[in-house]
Amino acid sequence: MAYRHTQWLGIGFDAWLTTLEAMSVIWLRSWALALGGPAADREARRMVDEKLAANAAFGWLLMTGGAGRSPEAAARKALRHYGGRVRANQRRLTR
Repeated sequence: MAYRHTQWLGIGFDAWLTTLEAMSVIWLRSWALALGGPAADREARRMVDEKLAANAAFGWLLMTGGAGRSPEAAARKALRHYGGRVRANQRRLTR
């Protein structure tokens, strides 16, 4: 039982780090949108398209059992799935 609590602590810490990265992406995107123009239009469309695609892909994993058999496995899979996309956006927006 102690292992399970330790596992959730690690998941919680990883979720916290992903949240910090997501906040950075939100801030960077806010600036891109505030500047306006064609680049802002592209960023807004990209943001919506990415969210729809990411949620559809993860929903499919959940429905087909690809997210794992335990709540912990599903949480880890979700963090990898969404965290990878957050980090990719962070890299792209800071270039």
